[in-house]
Amino acid sequence: MAAKTLSPASRPILASRFTRIPHPTTSTRFQPSVQLLPLDRRLIRPLSTYGYMQSKALVYSTHGEPRDKLHLHTYSISPPTRTSITLRMLAAPINPADVNQIQGSYPSKPPLGTALGTSVPSAVGGNEGVAEVLATGGECKTVGKGDWVIMKRTGMGTWRTHMQVDEGEVMKIPNKEGLSALQVGTVSVNPVSAYRMVKDYVDWSAFGLRDKEEWLIQNGANSGVGRAAIQFAKQWGIKSLNVIRERPGWKALKSELEDLGATKVVTESTLMERSFKDQVAEWTKSGREPIRLGLNCVGGKNATALAKLLSPDAQMVTYGAMSKQPTLLPTGLLIFNNITFSGFWVSKWSDRHAREKQQTVEDILNMMREGSFKDVPVQELLWDRGTKEEQLKEAVQGTLEGYRKGKGVFLFGET
Repeated sequence: MAAKTLSPASRPILASRFTRIPHPTTSTRFQPSVQLLPLDRRLIRPLSTYGYMQSKALVYSTHGEPRDKLHLHTYSISPPTRTSITLRMLAAPINPADVNQIQGSYPSKPPLGTALGTSVPSAVGGNEGVAEVLATGGECKTVGKGDWVIMKRTGMGTWRTHMQVDEGEVMKIPNKEGLSALQVGTVSVNPVSAYRMVKDYVDWSAFGLRDKEEWLIQNGANSGVGRAAIQFAKQWGIKSLNVIRERPGWKALKSELEDLGATKVVTESTLMERSFKDQVAEWTKSGREPIRLGLNCVGGKNATALAKLLSPDAQMVTYGAMSKQPTLLPTGLLIFNNITFSGFWVSKWSDRHAREKQQTVEDILNMMREGSFKDVPVQELLWDRGTKEEQLKEAVQGTLEGYRKGKGVFLFGET
């Protein structure tokens, strides 16, 4: 039996009960392991006599493991003309999807080409990041020198020191005051995914309930999306039940997520216990506080157990499959509980909803500026003139290996 789906185009953009609530806490910045100079004091490599700029990029020409397929390529960038702009990268995250693209297992793959002067058709890794405009062509109207911009679409290749694109391919950050490059460079994938999934799939005002009388449940609660969903739910008056893997130090992680605003945090082994549904019934007052949204990035038995806890007429949205196992859904959830199962892919959503993406990014950045949205923990890697190819390759490879303290992010120094 096919699961019911809800196409992105038919989903209304819901606005009820989503006025931002000032949050008493302040953002805690993750301290870099390497002290970086303020952006306005970092040295920019001077142009050559003919105005050309040297850039380095992590490229690949065939698919496989990053440590085997990536290499550092140096190329020249000519002065911008007409509507083209020259950018200097400030920060570029290493997302799991970026690694999957190199491995060849991701549905969307950037085209291979020789525009950068590579000996064989190649692509630059990375999809997310923030850059500073260094120079503009004579017909450029939307951005100027010194502006910060993020990429409008995926596949633009952000793992490089400099790049040249058309002004129409980037989104200007209207106000960068009070923001770090790390915050802006990591906003457009995980926080945007959480924001849209929590906001778009459920009309939280439909049942006429008051704030904090409705729930969402999610697995992968420690992920970037999970942490963002916790914070949005807290601000928007939604309780959250969060599932994490049982691992060394999980109790400290539980406290950390509760500090972000998580209502309840449990381990995957607790989720799988037969008696857990009784505990959930107690928390939700025997269903009088319905669990109306499920967020799934794991799949397998974990996702099945999560779906069984949803209230009738709820939505379950899948945006990942970290277990690489299929999600098996009992037929009764479809027939008798009328659960709707949907998928969300932020890359496709962003390509189809450019205006909504810009509004979402600006709203999240305002929350960051106000201190009501905390940064996700990251592992920073300084990329400057002295950074070796092997260091960059191992940083990318490590994204999918073992437990990490946070998402890997390239921070660009003197390049």
